[in-house]
Amino acid sequence: MPSDLVDALTEACNTPGTGLAEAALVIARIEYPRLRSDRYLDILDEMGEAVLARVERYVADTGDGSARGRAGALGAYLFEELQFAGNRDKPADPRNSCINQVLESRTGIPITLSVVYLEVARRAGVTANGVNFPGHFLVRCPERDGTGLVIDPFNRGAVLSEGDCRRLLKQHAGDEVPFSQSLLAPATRTQIVTRMLLNLKHLYVHMRSFPQAYAVTELLVTMSPSALGELRDRGLLAYHLNDVSSALHDLQAYLRLASMSDEVGGEERQQIWEHVKTLRRRVASLN
Repeated sequence: MPSDLVDALTEACNTPGTGLAEAALVIARIEYPRLRSDRYLDILDEMGEAVLARVERYVADTGDGSARGRAGALGAYLFEELQFAGNRDKPADPRNSCINQVLESRTGIPITLSVVYLEVARRAGVTANGVNFPGHFLVRCPERDGTGLVIDPFNRGAVLSEGDCRRLLKQHAGDEVPFSQSLLAPATRTQIVTRMLLNLKHLYVHMRSFPQAYAVTELLVTMSPSALGELRDRGLLAYHLNDVSSALHDLQAYLRLASMSDEVGGEERQQIWEHVKTLRRRVASLN
């Protein structure tokens, strides 16, 4: 399955004209291998059409074509009419990271609810960007004058002030990360997809669902081939899955690259070297 997912994610991220939904639906196939993407793309198309009609009616009635007005029409549809909301009861459920399930249950985590918001906005002609905010993904709808609305889809589309953003940052990062406007910069598609994968990887590792965690890490290596930590983790997950050849290949490659990097400490390299020696002994015993 991982190789199929790698090809599908690469196509979803690199095909001109595609949005985030296609990539998000590839990720969801880790949890739902038989998932049919067309059904959920159709749902998003229908939602986009509904919002477009509401936005056009709002602008015609009020003459207000601002980001605030357009976002208000979008938010009223998603969070009041359809009742999308954050899943506070089971935030660690991997299904919250699967956009198909989010569309079915109308509940999810900040990033998947934001992806729904962004994809519906794109279809409705509402300008919106993802914001890779520490600890809590957000959305920003820019105004023409350079200002904009910061929106929290997890909290039913609440509009956040700078003070709200500062409090949210402190809640998730303490005093380690100082607030700056750069934290509200638009996120790239690669950053958004990578963050979705990292969330899911953390959940699967915590649940000791190693086959799924391996599949996610395979996609992370595809998204960031130079990320040493993901190469290491793929090797360690292969080790847990008793895939000796894959584990040895990745961990030896990691040690080779880590030796040329100042970011990897000697203690960590030694730990991985011990795993490599164990794997080599296992290979030798089979010959």
